[in-house]
Amino acid sequence: MQAAKGALAFAALAMLGLAACSGGSDEPRLMNLRSATNGPDEFAIIPPKPLEMPKDLAALPAPTPGGTNLTDPTPEADAIIALGGRPGAQRGVPAGDAGLVNHASRNGVSGTIREDLAVADLDHRRRNDGRLLERLFGSNVYYRAYREQELDQHAELARWRRAGAQNVSAPPRQSGE
Repeated sequence: MQAAKGALAFAALAMLGLAACSGGSDEPRLMNLRSATNGPDEFAIIPPKPLEMPKDLAALPAPTPGGTNLTDPTPEADAIIALGGRPGAQRGVPAGDAGLVNHASRNGVSGTIREDLAVADLDHRRRNDGRLLERLFGSNVYYRAYREQELDQHAELARWRRAGAQNVSAPPRQSGE
């Protein structure tokens, strides 16, 4: 009886140990966004643009089988328009922003900044990838891992107002913030 309890406890510990080690990847995942169901991914679906009756039917483009049409979604162009830009405009720094870019890069620019930050972030995620049971049960540890880098928007707004900077009004602090 005592031997059976010991064997059962050993088997449970072995399974727990194996489950904790089986991440499948060397890269820690702090934010668990996977659905537990086998249903469709609603974020992968982009609805088409609505059909509209053109003012001049002769101005319709010729059909392009297998190509694009007027109702195809264009999320990148739509985002550029929503932010006040012009889709299809020449890429790069607009002439009106050259002074801003020069000022921002006055202390030098690293050509490998994205790679450097990716390495630093991977190291940070490895050091903050959660406790054993959090990893075992797929708990979300993202907010705790990045808490030290979080910006308190209300304290920052107060700091700028004390400094005399003019800024737009912000909503008051909500309960629980």
